[in-house]
Amino acid sequence: MAPRCSCTALLAVSLMVLALLAGLFAPHSAVCWPAVSLAVAAALLPLWVRSLRRRDDGTSRRVCVLVLGDIGRSPRMQYHALSLSKHGYHVTFVGFSGETEVSFGPKVVSYVTKVMVQSLQLLRVLLTMELQNPPGLPSIAVTWFVCLLRGSRFIVDWHNYGYTIMALSHGPAHPTVRLAKWYERFFGPLASHNLCVTNAMKDDLQKNWGIKATTLYDRPASIFRETPLKLQHELFVRLAAVYPQFRHAGSEAERTIFSVRDPADGTVTPRAERPALLLSSTSWTEDEDFSILLTALEEYEGFIKGGASLPPLLCVITGKGPQKEHYMKLIDSLHLEHVEICTPWLEAEDYPLLLGSADLGVCLHKSSSGLDLPMKVVDMFGCCLPVCAVHFNCLDELVKHEENGLIFKDSAELAEQLKTLLSDFPSLDGKLGTFRRNLRSSRGQCWDDNWDQNVLPLITAPR
Repeated sequence: MAPRCSCTALLAVSLMVLALLAGLFAPHSAVCWPAVSLAVAAALLPLWVRSLRRRDDGTSRRVCVLVLGDIGRSPRMQYHALSLSKHGYHVTFVGFSGETEVSFGPKVVSYVTKVMVQSLQLLRVLLTMELQNPPGLPSIAVTWFVCLLRGSRFIVDWHNYGYTIMALSHGPAHPTVRLAKWYERFFGPLASHNLCVTNAMKDDLQKNWGIKATTLYDRPASIFRETPLKLQHELFVRLAAVYPQFRHAGSEAERTIFSVRDPADGTVTPRAERPALLLSSTSWTEDEDFSILLTALEEYEGFIKGGASLPPLLCVITGKGPQKEHYMKLIDSLHLEHVEICTPWLEAEDYPLLLGSADLGVCLHKSSSGLDLPMKVVDMFGCCLPVCAVHFNCLDELVKHEENGLIFKDSAELAEQLKTLLSDFPSLDGKLGTFRRNLRSSRGQCWDDNWDQNVLPLITAPR
């Protein structure tokens, strides 16, 4: 018996010869040349697929981590890439550098055009490079197709459902949203393995999609930890050079609104009359309603004016995104005496330092599906920073009310929580200090151990 590859090649060549002969002897047929083209394509496809897989022989230690978005805003995927690399895999990280936008005409036209352009981009990149993938249109189908051609393993990490994010701006009944929902439900089960971020999502995938997934909780990277006082001061000095909210009214170069450095021996001490540092980070998208925080800050201002013994606040909101300009107008319209709001864009290395320097975190992320968890809270907990977070289903898998933070439903409840937590500031004897101590004692499993336990076996298991 001839080798299998020889049989495939012989069949392909025979089809091509027959197709070309048909074209030569029936050149004027209306259907001849389209048929010839299809026959030639059908003949060449097995040869191309075999050549593609032969090129991939010996590359079982190669992995592609694909993000259909800004790599800088995908920490979970960055952590996957690092973990794979630590285990000796040659990792190719595919994604966009910064935001990419195709926008013209009606939204539906822009979206269809964007899907077509990204499909072609993905095909070119994935077929020419020497797969873990977030769900979304068009990445699932394109990646599944390429993995089928190349004989590669296809793993989907479900951070959220793409169609639920689209529904925030279009509504759940919009034809595009319904198409995206069908698309994810059709192609999702075709993956070799599936990961997800919560047990609630694991149950939903099994019950409604027929997908068996492994829960891989987000864990903070090692860079997220409490910031030593000396590094806090250096950070505040750098920020004070750009943002006046961090500057002290005096002229001393070694003094900020939070800290002071003794020029004689270099000792850094926190200022006794310093404000509380409230921190929130955002992508300024539809799933975060920052008017809740702004209204709560106005109520907090009212508490102080009413005679409550509370510290002044510096509220720092980091990040960039489509709705930032809208909220900046709202911020500029506020008239606050005891609350300052700063919206800096931080260097990557400064963000964990600021988290580790803050007194309290606020999270306004509302899951579009009610099944994912905010990565920003994971990072805050890595810095032992207590959090006030807006309620949604499954949040209790991360935020334990009255243990490591508080959960609120509206601006009035958030304002009362700020008042309660900061009433003893800067003392650590109150509830805020208790939450911080609880976080220190329950840091839990790190990302690397969690990944080794749940993901590595899926990748190393025989096919």
